[in-house]
Amino acid sequence: MDGSDEQEAAFYAIIDADGRIEPRDDMPEAYRRSLVRQIAQHAHSEIIGMQPEGNWISRAPSLRRKAILLAKVQDEAGHGLYLYAAAETLGVSRDELLDKLHTRRQKYSSIFNYPTLTWADVGAIGWLVDGAAITNQIPLTRCSYGPYARAMVRICKEESFHQRQGFEALLALTRGTPEQKAMAQDALNRWWYPSLAMFGPPDTEGGGAKRSTHTEQSMRWGIKRFSNDELRQRFVDMTVPQADVLGLRMPDPDLRWNDERGHYDFTPPDWDELFAVINGDGPCNAQRIEHRVSAHHEGQWVRDAASAYAAKRQRHLEGVA
Repeated sequence: MDGSDEQEAAFYAIIDADGRIEPRDDMPEAYRRSLVRQIAQHAHSEIIGMQPEGNWISRAPSLRRKAILLAKVQDEAGHGLYLYAAAETLGVSRDELLDKLHTRRQKYSSIFNYPTLTWADVGAIGWLVDGAAITNQIPLTRCSYGPYARAMVRICKEESFHQRQGFEALLALTRGTPEQKAMAQDALNRWWYPSLAMFGPPDTEGGGAKRSTHTEQSMRWGIKRFSNDELRQRFVDMTVPQADVLGLRMPDPDLRWNDERGHYDFTPPDWDELFAVINGDGPCNAQRIEHRVSAHHEGQWVRDAASAYAAKRQRHLEGVA
């Protein structure tokens, strides 16, 4: 057994023992690249995801709602920073990742390419989008890569709070006027299927959808713990009873409980729409990237000032030494 075989054997021994790979450990290049892709996409999603809700900060219906929304958007920025830092432990720079986002060489979650048309959309994002995120991300706290798993612990705690905030905002609407309840129902109608699509393409062929190309290998490496389809089913089973509490109707005439399976049967999302959005043809793709690039350029002076301060401090420390 040569050195590379020994390194691979040691790597899989850790994986098979449900252990953690740390930045200094030897790892297959394909494992590293897959992690960079996934963590970067996750970080980009947190940063781009600030935009749909940020759209409503100045129009929140009360000071309390404004404060809540400001805090949530700030949390999402923090999540992006945690994740970029985790990606940097794999030997990529934040500047490199941001350049790939801005030039559309790396992707972010399809869900953030839909517009927020009413205040109820902010509640729907909290309830549905953050609910889907929690379903997907809690297993990542057991990811085989240590820095990613540890970053996810705090992120999941905050996302859980965001989900409850969204549910509470919709509950206030559904207990309000008929117009407010109709607004909440409309938001559910528009966000339900894009939220189902957040889990990615199916893991098996069928329905004209392309099969997920990453799930099997990511599960072998311990990056993912469950398949896209398993996570999607968990989300449906969790969310339908919550809709009953809200008094809202799921926009799926074929949704029903299946006693034999012990799960809800449901209509899958439109996979053609998902891939169109992923490939840049969603309602807000161009707007989201243009806004992000503009904000990055406008913030250049802050980065320059921080770099100048760090350089000055380093010179001072060297002089003292």
